[in-house]
Amino acid sequence: MRVVLDTNVLIGALITKGTPPDALYQAWLRGEIELVTSVAQVRELSDVLTRERLRKIIDAAEAAAIVENIGMRAIVLDELPSVSLSPDPTDNWILATAIAGGVDLIVSGDKKHMLALRTADGIPIVTARAALELLRTVS
Repeated sequence: MRVVLDTNVLIGALITKGTPPDALYQAWLRGEIELVTSVAQVRELSDVLTRERLRKIIDAAEAAAIVENIGMRAIVLDELPSVSLSPDPTDNWILATAIAGGVDLIVSGDKKHMLALRTADGIPIVTARAALELLRTVS
């Protein structure tokens, strides 16, 4: 299964172990899912991880490892189509990544914008918990 994990899901995986975001991150590390991302998302993730409030609660080595793992093990897209499906323009490049990467799922914790869309170009947008349930049914 090919997925895009929204940045909030990746951050959530680092903040709290044993949660659905962490379980998805671990599933990717074990090769059970294929992660699709973009250069823009890797930049955003790197930027967010350097914010003072997150540096207090996320281990610096884990933060560096997630960025390194994504850079080495994920499908990282450089060219993205123009997409304007979300009322939050900052979400549109995540949606563009999913569309360009031909993913099966977009996983997000953003209830207000991303999850409210329900789909993007026919790709379901689901919570981390729902993604885990789908992963279990196809495994």
